[in-house]
Amino acid sequence: MITRCALMSLLGMSMLCGRRAGALGLAALRRRSAGIGQVAALAARTTAASAARSWTGTRGGGVAMNMATIAGAELDAELPMLTEGTKLEVTADSSVPETWAGDILIVPVFAEPKAEDAAEGEETEEEEEEGDDAEAAPAFELPAGSVAATMDSQFDGLLSEVIEEMEWKAKAGSTAWTRAPKGSPAKKVVLYGLGQAGEKCNSEAMQKLGKYVATFSKSQKAVNVGVVMPAVGDEGTTSEAPSKDLVTGLLNAFHSDSRYKSSKAAKKAPKLESVALLGGSDEEIAAASGLWSGVQLARDLVSAPANVVTPTSMAQMAETLAKEVGFECEILDTDEILERKMGAYYGVAKGAVHPPKFIHLTYKPEGEVKKKVCIVGKGLTFDSGGYNLKVGASMIELMKFDMGGSGAVFGAAKAIGELKPAGVEVHFVVAACENMVSDTAMRPGDILTASNGKTIEVINTDAEGRLTLADALVFAEDLEVDRIVDLATLTGACIVSLGNSYAGMWSSDDDFAGEIEDAAKASGEKMWRMPLAQEYAPEIKSKIADLKNVGGRAGGSITAALFLKQFVKKTPWAHIDMAGPVWDNKAGTASGYGVKTLVSWVEGLGKEE
Repeated sequence: MITRCALMSLLGMSMLCGRRAGALGLAALRRRSAGIGQVAALAARTTAASAARSWTGTRGGGVAMNMATIAGAELDAELPMLTEGTKLEVTADSSVPETWAGDILIVPVFAEPKAEDAAEGEETEEEEEEGDDAEAAPAFELPAGSVAATMDSQFDGLLSEVIEEMEWKAKAGSTAWTRAPKGSPAKKVVLYGLGQAGEKCNSEAMQKLGKYVATFSKSQKAVNVGVVMPAVGDEGTTSEAPSKDLVTGLLNAFHSDSRYKSSKAAKKAPKLESVALLGGSDEEIAAASGLWSGVQLARDLVSAPANVVTPTSMAQMAETLAKEVGFECEILDTDEILERKMGAYYGVAKGAVHPPKFIHLTYKPEGEVKKKVCIVGKGLTFDSGGYNLKVGASMIELMKFDMGGSGAVFGAAKAIGELKPAGVEVHFVVAACENMVSDTAMRPGDILTASNGKTIEVINTDAEGRLTLADALVFAEDLEVDRIVDLATLTGACIVSLGNSYAGMWSSDDDFAGEIEDAAKASGEKMWRMPLAQEYAPEIKSKIADLKNVGGRAGGSITAALFLKQFVKKTPWAHIDMAGPVWDNKAGTASGYGVKTLVSWVEGLGKEE
């Protein structure tokens, strides 16, 4: 076993790094393990040889580590932290759709307008069902002058025949496709329904179209695909151009994660090489690519196992990211964490073999700074529950995603570093650690003291995220920013309330809450504002300390938010509980939730007068 003295010797490393932080690029991290020296905590505790780990830190030069003999370390070191970059060319194309040549041409089509005298409350087109004996409705006619109608004429009515045979009505997300006549430039033509113009063609709809482009193209083993951008007015789009939303949906669906599979078949890349957006914008495609780079980073980090993403390897990744995008980087080690009296955070971290790393990145725009904001992410690289161990249907095997908030924060940092929005200085803060069981771990009933002096009675060691966020929020407010937002996979109660698709949002400021809501809507990420109900505050009052870290069972996500509010004095603050949407259960991977909302919010602040 590692003795306490040996453990203490592992903790002494202080790092403050600027623009030259880090030694490896993110691309290199995709090719080899970023977590040199990452060892499963269990192996480190049960193997005597595990004690022979030495750490070397340098000020300004990044995290340097020497590996001695550690059982199994060479196996962990071979596991990559990040996936390979997406190898898909997306371009704007000015070609006339009828002459575009390639494997598949996808043509969006709007449904027929609703009758003006339709009764209020009439069933929507998706809900309407016709009985077997209902009178046959007339076949849907392609809008006159549309690209689809022009191509139908070019194909001597072939598309109309397919529409009639399939009884296709251009409902949102529905498709009808056929092989094009011999000699046509495009081999296959797909009609993609958009539903009613001005109602359905929003950010979410365009992302769904992008997803369809990726999945259908892969299923057809297409190499070159063209997509006609829908011609819609301002009412039919979001504040962002539809090609930006389409591209993010396309890249998100095209991305695959086979980094931990060994077979060549699993690692075989799709045949799809290029997607041309007919009528698209190069500028919007570039913006979408920058945004997607952040989403991909978030998905990779959150999906990676806990023996790959540790507090130390996360700090390495942050340094690398800072170097690549020109951010300032500050990383606090155990000594500095204790010096700053971050007792709530350290109380969680002290039971783990892997030492905590407090990470602070700063983006400073060129020119005038109109706003300063801080984005805080929960960074539990693994949560065992501590002595209140996660058992039964606790999803302990998925607790690698308990750093989903920090994944969103680093993803947003990556995207903002690529896009470089004007006018907003952004601070990114993550208190990274593990919540483990050991002879040094915090116990139920312990009293912790946060960096603002508040004392906390630990009722449940599995309510650890709010303890780490407490000191992170105090740190954030000391930066004297204009707004603070934190993101965390904080409570199962939020999933009970809102399901797996929606994040809950709490805020101390209505105007700030409106900004976050608008950004979420514009990005297509689902979010619902929840009450910061002060009448529930007595639930978190302790009889022997200032606070308890949990309240009663009822309203658990609300009392968690009220707990966090105790660590922000005056700054407008918002809390996003993303426990539900952080993980895509169907795909078995992280969703990248939160990145698009954060980037949209920061960009919006920069555009304010």
